[in-house]
This record gives sequence, C-alpha cells and structure tokens, in this order.
Amino acid sequence: MASLAVVTGGNRGIGRAVCARLAADGYKVLLVARDPERGRRAAAELPGDVEPVTGDLTTVASVRRLAGELRSRCPRLDVLVHNAGLWPNRRVLTGDGVEESFAVNHLAPFLLNHLLEDRLGRVVQVSAGLYVKGRAEPGRTAVGADFSAVRTYADTKLCNLLTVPLFAERWREAGITIDAVHPGVIRTGLGDRRGPLGWLLKAVKRTWATPEEGAASVAALAAGTGSGRFFDQAREVPLQGPARDRELAARIWDEAEALTAAR
Repeated sequence: MASLAVVTGGNRGIGRAVCARLAADGYKVLLVARDPERGRRAAAELPGDVEPVTGDLTTVASVRRLAGELRSRCPRLDVLVHNAGLWPNRRVLTGDGVEESFAVNHLAPFLLNHLLEDRLGRVVQVSAGLYVKGRAEPGRTAVGADFSAVRTYADTKLCNLLTVPLFAERWREAGITIDAVHPGVIRTGLGDRRGPLGWLLKAVKRTWATPEEGAASVAALAAGTGSGRFFDQAREVPLQGPARDRELAARIWDEAEALTAAR
C-alpha cells in the first residue's frame, strides 16, 4: 500500500507543487483546499494518485471538521504537510474572535497536530524566514493588535515556529517527527495586493523562484527522519532571536491550547 500524504492549501502555489512532487514519489496524496471546486480541479489536473478534501482552516470548528474527515479516510497519515498560509492586508477577525492569519498560520496546524497525532508519522511545517521580524505576544498577537500587513504575518509565523520544538519533544517516544522549512522567496499569490502596490509586487515577483523550486525542499523533508529542526530551503540552520525563547514558547503553547481546547 502506498504511503499517504496530506497537504493543506494544496490547490495552488507551493502546495500544489508539493502535491505533484509527492505523487510523483509514489505517495497517495490528499489535497486539502478551502474551495471544493478549486480542490477538485487541482486534484484532477495533477498526475498520480491525488484526491481532494475540502477543509476550512479559519475556525476551531472547521478545523475539527477537517480532522474528522481525515480520520474517517486515513487509518494512518504518513506525512502531514502544513502548507496553507495567509498573508493579510487588513485586520479581519474570525468567528472565534481571533485575527484570521493567526488562525490559519498558527492555530490550525497546532490543532490538527493534536487531533491527528495518534495517526501521524511525519509532519512538515512550511514556515517563513520573516519569522525573525515577528513578535509573539500572548493576548495581543491572537487578536491582531497593532496590525501591520508585514509584521502581523511575521508574528503568526513566529508563533507557529515556537511550537515546533515542543511538538518534537512531545512526540519523541511515539516516533512522530516534525521539521519546519522556509522554502525561499517564491512566486505565488501569497500577499498579493490591488492597485499600484500590487502591480509593483507582481513585477518584482517575476524574479522570484517558481513554486516548483520552492516545493523541492518541502517534499524532500517528507522523507526526513530528524525532528525539531528548521531549514532554510535545503540547509538546516539554527533558530534565531525570540524563536529560541523556551519560556515564550511555553506561553504560546498554553495560549493555543486555551484558544482551541486542544488539551
């Protein structure tokens, strides 16, 4: 039986390219997309054994529904790739009262890890080098306080990255492994804007790497055996700044548990 991989945000950008790479490597791939039609279209267009799964990552309830669907279809998840990401241009609160990118980039992976951990083998967290510009402030980051189109994204990525070493420790005896990777500066729709700034950004993006190039380091980690590490593309690098703060990591973990009722 083929190994099974789940990729969130798999209908476009790096996620779609990761699905293609994993399918080419012989995995059965479940492509998670928020929009059912876009998910079906992407799965149909990709070669190999790729099936769509509809999943919304913006609220605790919708993440729990996705986890239930995955549990019903997967006795084991050999690889779970947390790829879905949101780079906001304005402050939007979800139905749970948290800032939307915080929900998608941080809380959703955190909760899925908990809800699926009895079936997990390997987790790959797609991160961002911009985490070094972020601030993780329990009670404030979650609600998008002092919102900034650039820094808020960095804040959410830092929060997420702080939990990776803690998951590695939690899962050590169970044999589940987790690593995070910054795939590089990639030409995707993430962070697109309208108007003159959007036009300028599109022009700049033409010089960036393709989703296929970005997917290479993500897909390669699917076969990794280490845990709790951070990679800048193919190179393992140490975490920097507040991402090394164990006390802060514990506070971010406790806050996520409270917001998701994950315990």
